[in-house]
Parts: sequence; C-alpha cells; structure tokens
Amino acid sequence: MIRLVIADDHPIVRAGLIALFSTEEDFEVVAEAGTPDDAVALAQRENPDVVLMDLQFGAAHAATGVDATRRIRSLDAPPYVLVLTNYDSDADILGAVEAGASGYLLKDAPPHELVAAVRAAAGGESALAPVIASRLLGRLRAPQVSLSSREIQVLELVAAGRSNVDVAGELFVSETTVKSHLAHIFSKLNVNSRTAAVSAARRQGILR
Repeated sequence: MIRLVIADDHPIVRAGLIALFSTEEDFEVVAEAGTPDDAVALAQRENPDVVLMDLQFGAAHAATGVDATRRIRSLDAPPYVLVLTNYDSDADILGAVEAGASGYLLKDAPPHELVAAVRAAAGGESALAPVIASRLLGRLRAPQVSLSSREIQVLELVAAGRSNVDVAGELFVSETTVKSHLAHIFSKLNVNSRTAAVSAARRQGILR
C-alpha cells in the first residue's frame, strides 16, 4: 500500500486528488495539507511513502513547496516528494529538483500519468513530465545559456524591481557579489542591462 500525503492550498484540488487515488486499490491518502508547514509536519507524523506537493501556497505563506520539499527531504527517514504544479519555468523546475523532488508533473497531466508517476516515485524512480524532461535535457545540451539557481534567484528579484542593495539584503550576500552574479547573467544571456536580462530570461522560459 502506498501511503500518500497531498499538499495543496486549494481544497477543491485536494478533494479531486483524493477522489482520484481512492479509486486505486494500492493507494491510501493518509493526510492532506493546506500549507507548506503542515506538509512538513504531516510528513513527519504520518510516515507516508510520497508527498504530492504543490509549489505555490498563496501570498499568505512566505514558504513555498520548494522550501517544504527541502525540509521534508532532510528528515531522518524522508518520504519521496513529487511536485504537481501549474508552473513550468526553469526557476521552478531547478528549484524543486535541487530541493530533492523525485519528480515534477503539471496539473494538466492525464490522471493515469499522475497515478503512474506517484507509483514510480514510491519505488524510488524519477518521474518527470515529458515537457519537463525536455526542458532539463535542453539545459544540459545548451549549458552556455543555463543560469545557476543562485543567478536565477538574483534575476527573479531584479524582475520584481529590487535594487542591487535590496537583492544583497534578501540573499544575505554583499552588493559586490550581486554585481558579480549580474555580470555572469549578462554574459550568459548576451545582454548589457538588467531590463534586457529579464526580458531574455522570460523569452527563454528561465523566468515565469
């Protein structure tokens, strides 16, 4: 029996997923979480095999699904985490994979694909939606336009209108370090301004 925790801030989404897995004889939904903190707590308490994790939990929650995934995967006997989300930007995908997610699916995936992905995750296998696998493969084939997770963080803050000083404060680094990251970003994207970098990153799917 595959024990499953469902973490999503939308009750209707959780209800739909519970209904889906209740039709499968080898699944048991042991708990549902509406916040990242609840997901971590339930992962500790319920000893699930897999946590099905959304990425965004609304503006009221500073923590994200990536934060929760990282905390869950650092537990002594961690369950596997499978991300199920609407977002497919490089920043989201890389953040989830680097946090330890076993798989990444989009919410428009067919039900049978989702069920198969959870079974794969429970068995210790990776489960990536085809579009996600293609995106990651593309990054490997074109490393010259791949930004590191830290560079993506810097660019996300720049896109949100933060100054270099603000970025440095939020990431707990020096302003010189931020300028160095921006120089590398400009070089990789072949641009010469913050605005052009954000625009190029959005065109290439690096940023949402």
